Amino acid sequence: MSIIRSYAALEQGQPLQAFDYDAGELKAHEVEVKVEYCGVCHSDLSMIDNEWGGAKYPLIAGHEVIGTITALGSEARGLKVGQRVGIGWTADSCQHCDCCIGGKQVLCQNGTTATIVGHAGGFAESVRAGWQWVIPVPDDLNPEVAGPLLCGGITVFDPLLRHNIQGVHKVGVIGIGGLGHIAIKLAKAWGCEVTAFSSSPDKTQEILDMGAHQVVNSRDKDQLKALRGQFDLIINTINVSLDWMPYFAALAPEGKFHTVGVVLEPLAVPAGVLIGGAKVVTGSPTGSPLALRQLLRFAARTQVEPTVEVFPMSQINDAIQHLRDGKARYRVVLKADFE
Repeated sequence: MSIIRSYAALEQGQPLQAFDYDAGELKAHEVEVKVEYCGVCHSDLSMIDNEWGGAKYPLIAGHEVIGTITALGSEARGLKVGQRVGIGWTADSCQHCDCCIGGKQVLCQNGTTATIVGHAGGFAESVRAGWQWVIPVPDDLNPEVAGPLLCGGITVFDPLLRHNIQGVHKVGVIGIGGLGHIAIKLAKAWGCEVTAFSSSPDKTQEILDMGAHQVVNSRDKDQLKALRGQFDLIINTINVSLDWMPYFAALAPEGKFHTVGVVLEPLAVPAGVLIGGAKVVTGSPTGSPLALRQLLRFAARTQVEPTVEVFPMSQINDAIQHLRDGKARYRVVLKADFE
C-alpha cells in the first residue's frame, strides 16, 4: 500500500479533517511529488462546498502545488527524482486526441483530469499527476510564492500568448484580486501599458505599486467613457455581472475582451459593437504544459511573484476561513508541515 496523509472535506462545506488514503500503485505515466507548498484558490472552496455540483467526498482539494519528485513511473520522461516541480489545475489528459497532439492539451477532446475533481489534490503530503503536467520549476523562482502561478498565473498569462500581445500594446485588467494582481504584474513585465479597473479606490496606491500605469474607478462612468477606443486587450477576472458596454467601447479596433472570470449571467454583446470595430469576445481555461513552462521561466527571469500569505498546512481551516472572509492579500499558500 501507498498511504498518503492529507486534509480532506468529508462532507459538503465542512471543515477539513486529517485523512489518510491509499493511493495505490503508481501508474506508468505518473509522477509522485512530495508537497512543499500548495496555494488555496477559490476553486478549492467551490469544490469543498459543491458549488458546481458533482463533488464526491472525501474530497482532497489543492491544485497549486510546489514540491519535489519522489517517484517516477516507467513511462515518465524528462524528469528526475529530487527535482523541484509544480502541478496546477490539470493532472492528466489523454495525449492522443487532436488537441493533445497539437499542443493544446488543456482542451483535450476526451476531457482533462482536474487535480481536485475525482482526483486527490495537494492538501496532502504527496500528489500524483501525468508526467507532461508536472512542470519543472526554475532554480531562481521562489518556491514559496510560485504555486499560485500554476493556476491563477497561467489563467491570466495564457491570454497574452493567445492574442499575441506585445510590449507596444495596451492591456486593461478588471478586478484586482487573486487573479487580477498577477495579471498586472505579468502584463507590466511583458512590457505592456497596464490599466487597472478597480471598485476600491483605497487600493489605488497598492495597485500602482504592483505595476499598473493607471487605476480607473470602475464605478465612474466618466472615467470609463474617457478611455474609448484605447485597449488592445481587456482581461476580466471577476465573476459578477457589470455593465460591459463601456469596456467594449474602450477596446481599440480589433481589440479583444477576454474573460477568465466565470460570470454566470450571459454577456450581452450587441452585434454592432463587434462588427463596427472588428472586436472579439473570448475566454479560456488555464493553459497547456508548454504555456506553464513558459510562464515559470518568464516569471523567474523577470522576478514576477504573486503576493502571498503563508500558513502552515496544519492550520488549513484558518487559511480557508481567511480566504472566505475576503481578507487574503492576495493569494493564500500552505506550507506542508506533516513531519
